[in-house]
Amino acid sequence: MTFITATDKYIARLIIVPMLAVFFIAASLLILDKMLTLFDFVAMEGGPVAVVFKMLANMMPEYASLAIPLGLMLGILFAFRKLATSSELDVMRAVGLSYTRLLRVPFLFAIVLAVFNLLIVSYVQPLSRYYYEELQFELRSGALGASIKVGEFNTLQNRTALRVESSRDDGRQLQGIFSRIQTTTGETLTISAREGQFFANKDNPDTVILRLTDGQIVQQAPNIRSPRVLTFASHDLPIDLPRIEQFRRRGDKDREYFLPELLRIGWSHASTKEMRYQSIANLNYRLVEVAMMFLLPMLAVALAVPPKRSSSALGVFLSIVMVVAYHKVNEYGQDIASLGRADPVLALWGPFTLFGALIVWLYWTLAYVPGGQPIGGLETMFSRLARTVVRLFVKEPARVVADAPAPDEGTPHAA
Repeated sequence: MTFITATDKYIARLIIVPMLAVFFIAASLLILDKMLTLFDFVAMEGGPVAVVFKMLANMMPEYASLAIPLGLMLGILFAFRKLATSSELDVMRAVGLSYTRLLRVPFLFAIVLAVFNLLIVSYVQPLSRYYYEELQFELRSGALGASIKVGEFNTLQNRTALRVESSRDDGRQLQGIFSRIQTTTGETLTISAREGQFFANKDNPDTVILRLTDGQIVQQAPNIRSPRVLTFASHDLPIDLPRIEQFRRRGDKDREYFLPELLRIGWSHASTKEMRYQSIANLNYRLVEVAMMFLLPMLAVALAVPPKRSSSALGVFLSIVMVVAYHKVNEYGQDIASLGRADPVLALWGPFTLFGALIVWLYWTLAYVPGGQPIGGLETMFSRLARTVVRLFVKEPARVVADAPAPDEGTPHAA
């Protein structure tokens, strides 16, 4: 007897298409939500647009840790819902295939994706989080070649103020330049020019040359009685680049540690109490998120099979709400455990135990209770609620009763 039968292959084909679709849709929605924030941040810092896509690429592993469970659960749910609504599930049950036997392929998907997700949260996600923080630091420090903000006064090295009216050719051609320079000897230079252009300084890489065209220089100094005015056709102004600090090393935050590093820090007496709290909380958070994936096949099947003569999609809605709500509860548990206000095992594995008990009860009711329907009561309640809402907000058309024809005036009435 082969381990994978034709029925298993059929179920696998039903699962994989919606699973991949949900994964890409969920990841795309999360990326689009973050993309608007990143565009505003990069525009305010004056960085290149290309860095937005680099930052989004580094956010993908974090989004995948939520999109993968959602894709797995909804892929299984849509597959079994199709089998249930088309009566194929009844045929499979009639020939002796139980729900537990039909879950063979879904559990294979869950094991593979759980191992993949464990690899992501153990090594890929910490690295990508660190690179994301590094890009943010480089944007703020100007290491990515941030352009001078047009129409505003820009302070360079705390002694040079520069204002540009407009720019062209990606900031290479500048118009309407005003600059005020304060030297270490107390001399002040006020420079205005019609246009300018930046050039690299081969002799000193820490400075750039701003070549000004058609302008004036007003020189003031303590030893000069009246300001000196100089008109020039071309003038090279060296501008010191800001010193760029080195970014911190990886691991200064608990989210940037690998899983073995979190385990070592959490049990090391050399670490501070705060570091131990954060490390143990983050370690348990990553493990409980992966362990939750082994419960999703049973949850998906329990919510996929609607009651007889019902085509309601209530199970799809409930499944999304339950998984997202459980994810948020885990995040809250991690936060309070990191502060030392709760035990990490209780704050994270406690909700997992309750969530797992609920899923087992839902699946047991469907698979082993004769005529059991775990969401049958909710289906009835929501259908009654929908009918009540319809009656309240949708007015019934008024019934028009035709009046009887009036008797003729000349016709005598019967006594």
